[in-house]
Amino acid sequence: MPEQEAVQEKTLEAQAILRYSRISARKVKIVADLIRGKNVDEALAIVKFTPKAASATIEKLLKSAIANAENNHGMNRGNLIVSEIYANQGPTLKRIRPAAKGSAVRIRKRTSHITIKVKEV
Repeated sequence: MPEQEAVQEKTLEAQAILRYSRISARKVKIVADLIRGKNVDEALAIVKFTPKAASATIEKLLKSAIANAENNHGMNRGNLIVSEIYANQGPTLKRIRPAAKGSAVRIRKRTSHITIKVKEV
């Protein structure tokens, strides 16, 4: 009896990662949820006209992921979709601000690590 081999499709993925971005991961996730699973051209249009702080950062990172797909993996831009996008919390910069009665208040400047993966459909 001949053995049947499972044929696995290799789907290439190109990615772009931004580490230590000076914006909170919570703010990035709002914009990330808007473009997850979309065509890259549609995703760029959405990000361009979304009035959020993270939009400019995500737009630049998405363009980088598209360029990586075209140049490093030879993918066609028309067939690309945003397969994964997520923002993880990075290290928090701790600063101190003077407060009343000689006390001090902690200021937490949060950072995030943003990853975008695009794949060809």
